[in-house]
Amino acid sequence: MTSIEIENLRKTFGAMTAVDDLSLRVPAGAITAFLGPNGAGKTTTLRMVVGLVRPTTGWALVEGKPYAELRDPRRTVGVLLGPDGFHPGRTGRNHLRVVARAANISDVRVDEMLDLVELTAAGRRRVGGYSLGMRQRLGLATALLGDPRILIADEPANGLDPEGIVWLRGFLRRLADEGRTVLVSSHLLAEVTRTADRVVIISQGRLRFDGELSALAGPNGAGADQLESAFIRLTAEVAA
Repeated sequence: MTSIEIENLRKTFGAMTAVDDLSLRVPAGAITAFLGPNGAGKTTTLRMVVGLVRPTTGWALVEGKPYAELRDPRRTVGVLLGPDGFHPGRTGRNHLRVVARAANISDVRVDEMLDLVELTAAGRRRVGGYSLGMRQRLGLATALLGDPRILIADEPANGLDPEGIVWLRGFLRRLADEGRTVLVSSHLLAEVTRTADRVVIISQGRLRFDGELSALAGPNGAGADQLESAFIRLTAEVAA
C-alpha cells in the first residue's frame, strides 16, 4: 500500500528552485531512506508533505489526502523535523503531556513513549539539560504519541552516539515490521545499508533514483562502498 504520494512537486523561493518536478511513492511496511547532498531539497520536500511549506505546483498526499485535510493527523503521521521545539524549562514528561492533552491522548501513552525511547528516568529532568541525542529520542516519542501509521523523520540519527544509532536501527525496523510507513532522511550512507529497504535519491531538487536498496548496495544492503559510489555518481550527473 502506498502511504505517501508525491506528484510533480515543485517549490521555488524567488529565483531558486528547491524542488523540481518531483514524483515518488512511499510504501507501507518498509523503511525508505531519503538521500541527497546538502541543499538537495530533502527537508523542503518533507515540509511540503506535512503542510509546513506550500508547493509552487504539484501535490503531496498522505493516505490519499493533503496533510491539512487529515481528520486526525497525529494518529495518521508522526513527524520529526529536528531536535528542537522543546521548552527548555519543561521536563521531558511534561512536554509530552502538553502535546498529548492537545491531541486528547492519555497520559498512559506518555509513559509508554518514554519507556519506548528509553527516557523514563530522564523524563523527570528539564529538557534544557538534555543532550542532542536525548532530544532526538524525545522528538521520536512526541512523533509517535498518537500511535501513527506513518513516521517521517529528518536526520533522526543526528547527535546519537554509536549505541544510540544501534538503538535507532532496531527501533525503526520494529515500526516497519508492524506494517507502518517509515520515511527517513539521512547523510549516513553506511547506516542506510544496515537500516533501509528502499532508497530515494534526489539532487538539485530532482529525482535521481527510487527503488530497492539492493539495486545500489548489493544483496542485503551489504555494500556500503557500492551505495556511496552510486550516490556520488547519481548526484554528480545532475550537477554536470
